[in-house]
Amino acid sequence: MNKIIILCSGAVLVAGILTGCIQSKADESQSIKGQSVGKYSMPDERGKHEGTWLQWPHDLTYGKGYKEEVESIWIEMTSALSEGENVHIIAYNEYEKNYISNLLYEKGINMDKIDFYIIPTNDVWARDSAPIFVYDKDKNIKIMNWGFNGWGKKTPYKKDALIPSSLSKQLGMERIDLTDVVLEGGAFELDGKGTFLSTRSAVVNKNRNPKLSEAEIEEYIEEYLGATNFIWLDGVPGLDITDFHIDGFAKFHDQSTIITMKEDDLEEWGVSNKDIKTLMNAKNAFGKPYQHVYLPISKNNVILDNGKDLGYKGSYINFYIGNTVVLVPNYNDPNDKIANDRIQKLYPDRKVIGIDVRELYKNGGMIHCVTQQQPVSLK
Repeated sequence: MNKIIILCSGAVLVAGILTGCIQSKADESQSIKGQSVGKYSMPDERGKHEGTWLQWPHDLTYGKGYKEEVESIWIEMTSALSEGENVHIIAYNEYEKNYISNLLYEKGINMDKIDFYIIPTNDVWARDSAPIFVYDKDKNIKIMNWGFNGWGKKTPYKKDALIPSSLSKQLGMERIDLTDVVLEGGAFELDGKGTFLSTRSAVVNKNRNPKLSEAEIEEYIEEYLGATNFIWLDGVPGLDITDFHIDGFAKFHDQSTIITMKEDDLEEWGVSNKDIKTLMNAKNAFGKPYQHVYLPISKNNVILDNGKDLGYKGSYINFYIGNTVVLVPNYNDPNDKIANDRIQKLYPDRKVIGIDVRELYKNGGMIHCVTQQQPVSLK
């Protein structure tokens, strides 16, 4: 069966130096409109994790051979992440659970850091279909269950749409039912200080939320993610199956810095001149312009081990920040080392680990697309 191309935003950049623009104490003490007004807030990815959620690949949607092609990526992620946090693995059924458990044990992974949850899945994209964990006003962790409809009903999705409700029961954790509002985790970025960055094409798009206006969507985001400052790029509907997720070409480093691509690479990725201008002139919730740090895209088009040229370059921005590691997509490309070294400077307290994602990337996805963090309990 042919695998469905899922382009989880990508494209990268060139050079860039972090200037370390730290918000002043005076700014920190300012009252930001709407800050802490909502009932819930989503913790920053850089914050302490209780664990990371992964949806293990299988052959039950796209046919025999899919799991074999990409499974080494999940083994590497599990091994690296388990050094500093728990890894929660969603397995399709009991047979798959036992298979994965034996596989990881044979690889010498510390099984005390691994647990399993049996839930039938369509696919592997945990960023978009696994639960989003939030804090309520009393710092209790809740499962935020936004709607998921296969990026506008383009792929099989009905099993994946049920993952949050199933995990709510298995974990005994309260679920906030927002399934009437479609919002994928890869479609937005938060800076941890009240700012939400996204593309209209992946959120306001009528194939997601036909009955909601942008203003109404913002009200939900204020209430349930804790953001009040909105940076909307128009995006490009239909350019890829996600309708242009943000998490392949822009990522917050902190409340004052955006990691992105240089303008030529943004253009190559498909970002319009209007959106580039909006991104480069964006301001945070304190009214301060963001600094920008740039990563390179791969020097060459991504080429698989069998010699097939995918016809497009790879993004390094779609990385994932764990407790002790940063997992960076690599492409067997000369720019892998440049990107890894630059990201290492951005996160000196964590170890950067490059993972060859070419077999996953031929279906469009990278590291951030297949991971989802669960924050530590504050109670």
